[in-house]
Amino acid sequence: MGSLGSLRGKAVATAATVGALTLVVGCGGSDGSATGGGKKDGKVTITMGLYGVMGIKETGLLEQYEKENPEVDIKAEIAGDEQTYYTALQTRLAAGKGLKDIQGIEIGRAKEITDTQADKFADFGDVSGTDHFLPWKQSQISTGDGKVLGLGTDIGPMAVCYRKDYFEKAGLPTDREQVAKLWEGDWNKYVEVGRTFKKDFKTAGVAYMDAASGLFNAMIYGHPEQFYDEKGELIYSSNPVVKDAWSLAADAAEDGLTAKLRQFQPGWDPGLANGTFATAVCPAWMLSHISEKAGPANKGKWDVAKAPKGANWGGSFLGVVEQSPVKEEAKKLVAWLTAPEQQAHIFKEIGNIPSSRQALNTAEVKSAKSEYFAGAPIGQIFGAAAQEIPDKQVLGRKDGTIKDTFSQGLTLIEQQGTARDKAWETTAERIEKAVG
Repeated sequence: MGSLGSLRGKAVATAATVGALTLVVGCGGSDGSATGGGKKDGKVTITMGLYGVMGIKETGLLEQYEKENPEVDIKAEIAGDEQTYYTALQTRLAAGKGLKDIQGIEIGRAKEITDTQADKFADFGDVSGTDHFLPWKQSQISTGDGKVLGLGTDIGPMAVCYRKDYFEKAGLPTDREQVAKLWEGDWNKYVEVGRTFKKDFKTAGVAYMDAASGLFNAMIYGHPEQFYDEKGELIYSSNPVVKDAWSLAADAAEDGLTAKLRQFQPGWDPGLANGTFATAVCPAWMLSHISEKAGPANKGKWDVAKAPKGANWGGSFLGVVEQSPVKEEAKKLVAWLTAPEQQAHIFKEIGNIPSSRQALNTAEVKSAKSEYFAGAPIGQIFGAAAQEIPDKQVLGRKDGTIKDTFSQGLTLIEQQGTARDKAWETTAERIEKAVG
């Protein structure tokens, strides 16, 4: 496949600029609709609110749809940061104006949307041809009474990205299959490899992994329950899955195995560019970001190996606002954008792994390789990882907020030397305050 980095990097830069404008400029349409879309003179205008690099605008799909449907005009705006995007979306849902006809929904927000905003989104339960998704994907955006509030875009099966040149200098294997065997079946082994790396790698200023929080996320998302149980009760403080992940991530931080960073926060991108860490737990969607920020100088130095255990970190949906004046046209567009052919196209262009079973089984996906990551067969690696994701994943209303709070807590250990028990106490206090 072609380079994943160049397209995604340009998209991120564009998204940051457009996103800043999106948050300031009102979105009401000239026809007085609350979503900006409408019908006029035989033309249908559909507006979209997206975030990050979902691959929908960046890969030419909207232009293709407009070409095939000349009566449709699509206006998509992208916010660079999902957290800022979601805060604005909540405000607009409460006000009932300033919305887009189609809104992106991140997996960490899905439960809150289904529990508290179901009446604001249209039901996709009556849309035909949408039975191609992985079985657990659509359940994440469905209400208890069976209403389907959106259709899935990508998922986040996990792997480990690693620097082959650094592993060679540390006397470790560099072949991706041999590397995977080093930590096969156990995240503790991944940390043990880090201790060996630290002992034998002689170049100053290079850590084994980027962030303790990345390890924490990878561990918890390999289990059906993380922060909430099926009844919607908070269980993070007693869940052994969360406690074990916290303990191992804290071990890595205290043992000096991390670069003391937080993924996608200030310092992480320069760390990629300057080569200040040798590994990063990487969901499929992260590869484009790494290749862009690490840059051409590091092409071929990075590779991808199977993670110790399967997990899903991330993924998104597209929902349609109930009060949209072009609701049916917007639902038709969403169904087309999330169809197997379009999901396979997005993967080929930027590497986002499809949530469609049919798309995962196409030759286009199965045969995909990344030139940047030393020719890694990413279609095979992430496709196989997708099959290891638990069939059931219990989501909670504030999953995204809690995940971010745990990341901040681990940063206290990494950057400030806070004792792990004190950092846990601070994290718990922040969660209780944020969740109520």
